[in-house]
Amino acid sequence: MDKAPINWTNMLLFSLTPAFAVTLVPLYGYFYGYDLYEWLMFLFLMMFCGLSVTAGYHRMWSHKAYKAHPIVRFIFALGGACALQNDVMHWSSDHRRHHRFVDDNQRDPYSAGRGFWFSHIGWILRNHESSKEDFSNIKDIQQDPIAVWQHKHYLSLVLLTNIGVPALLGYLHGDIIACLLLGGLLRLVLSQHVTYLINSIAHMWGGQTFSDSHSARDNPFLALITYGEGYHNFHHTFQWDYRNGVKWWHFDPTKWLIRTLSWIGLTRNLKRTSPAQIETARLQMQYQKAQEKFAMRDIPENWRLKLEQEYEQFQLLLNQWNEMRQTWQEAKEKRIQDALAHWEHMQLRDRYKELKYSVKVQKKRWREVLRNLHDALPAPA
Repeated sequence: MDKAPINWTNMLLFSLTPAFAVTLVPLYGYFYGYDLYEWLMFLFLMMFCGLSVTAGYHRMWSHKAYKAHPIVRFIFALGGACALQNDVMHWSSDHRRHHRFVDDNQRDPYSAGRGFWFSHIGWILRNHESSKEDFSNIKDIQQDPIAVWQHKHYLSLVLLTNIGVPALLGYLHGDIIACLLLGGLLRLVLSQHVTYLINSIAHMWGGQTFSDSHSARDNPFLALITYGEGYHNFHHTFQWDYRNGVKWWHFDPTKWLIRTLSWIGLTRNLKRTSPAQIETARLQMQYQKAQEKFAMRDIPENWRLKLEQEYEQFQLLLNQWNEMRQTWQEAKEKRIQDALAHWEHMQLRDRYKELKYSVKVQKKRWREVLRNLHDALPAPA
């Protein structure tokens, strides 16, 4: 098969910037050093462009997981240009195709099935057919005046944010070169490859907690350096959710930013997957993995029946919980302020809480069954 033609602009950009970063940055540091101001500026610009991609390009524009005030969208458009990962229209179009055709080596723009190098950066270095410009899947984004403005002035914004801003901060501080090297060059290279790790490593290493119908993995370590994007199996399973780290303790700064902005009215309509849907997906994967494990071992029939019974009971409770949650939400939205409606609403709420508690108890039982079955497994021959 003939290789796709090289994209020389990208080839030079992604070859020269890392080469300059690993030579010029340490050399200047050795001879002149960097101070606290310059490192803080580097961290600020790193987070600015990183969160603009994760909260803006990714969760807002690509997945419509929430809506944002024009001021927020404007800031994200600037930060996205600073990240130099293409304008929001190109980025979102590619990403929507990635989700629609995930792991399809012919149609997924950065399919992990084509290997680490291709999914990480190789797909950018050549003009592959799967990355051909096609905006037919972003009609909604083409109606956003801020996205249109960024698309029209992208090159100017790239130069302004990557050279103009660090140079200005350096001028005010008294060291333009240091700020250009840290806030411009090093920040650019690191922020780009942090994003690309999601396309590559997050589809190769980690757990498949919610689904194995795609290659996406949950990788908590990756979440630490990608602003929460490492919970990638959850994201591909529930891509409309504004969260990636669904637990409160999951490290997901992007989620925290979106939620915090909602408290002051700058974001709204935050989409969340229901707890019952999440637990159902987790349960099905646990049951599937248990069956696969037990199929390779000699397991007593009573253990298999126990597993199946607990699974069916858990599934039944989750379905009831989800239905009751929907009914309760509808009642909250439609109830009339009279005594009878209030009484019915209170009954629904109490029933919902009862089911929620039953699910919690059954979840503990299910975990205990899995643990006991694991302990009872005979050693492989």
